[in-house]
Amino acid sequence: MHDAHETRALSAAEIESFIADGFVRIDDAFPEALAGEARAILWRDMGLDADDPAGWTRPVVRLGHYSQEPFRAAANTLTLHAAFDQLVGAGRWLPPGAIGTFPVRFPSPDDPGDTGWHVDMSFGTDTPDFMDWRANVASRGRALLMLFLFSDVGPDDAPTRIRAGSHLDIARQLAPAGEEGLTLRELAADGFASSAWRPEALATGAAGTAYLCHPFLVHSAQSHRGSRPRFMAQPPLLPREPFVLDRADGGYCPVERAILKGIREG
Repeated sequence: MHDAHETRALSAAEIESFIADGFVRIDDAFPEALAGEARAILWRDMGLDADDPAGWTRPVVRLGHYSQEPFRAAANTLTLHAAFDQLVGAGRWLPPGAIGTFPVRFPSPDDPGDTGWHVDMSFGTDTPDFMDWRANVASRGRALLMLFLFSDVGPDDAPTRIRAGSHLDIARQLAPAGEEGLTLRELAADGFASSAWRPEALATGAAGTAYLCHPFLVHSAQSHRGSRPRFMAQPPLLPREPFVLDRADGGYCPVERAILKGIREG
């Protein structure tokens, strides 16, 4: 076993902030050198050149799942594993074997067409229409939403927009639907109006920054108004076991505490 001091990534205040706001930012979550190795692979796969903006003709290029060493190593640092333990519970999550889709965003005046507010769904994903994918109050199939910055991301570089505290609104919305949960179509019926009043945060930071987010956090993409492409991955942290909202011993992890907080405040 590691000494508790060695493996502690988040302070008590950061954990309380995660419960209240739905996310925590970790600087230097993985080495910048790994981010550079990963970008080189992504540039190669796009058939584009980092030094030739003439080829950057589309506002967003989507690349598939990546499991090569730089990607796996970036998602499995000691810092991140310690934070996963703190937020989800030791032994209750699966080490990421790959990093999900990369929406690489390029400076462009064109609408990328994917900037709506949403929550990432976590089960029923074998249905072809993603609007029929589902989430439930126990967040079946997803322990965390994660945002890994593989390039420096400033306010103009299409940072993900986050509605701080919106996970509490979604927990309330999902609670009456029980185990079956709701589809994205049902959750989005009001355009996510229930969280429209929430303050907005931007997922900015240097390459190597990670945002660990509650699975119910409402977020959106935006257009790129900067000058350098933005490389960001948005994989889930998968659960080893289901979240439990009625623990006899009251030993709730912060993800569970946030869900219960949202339901209670309703």
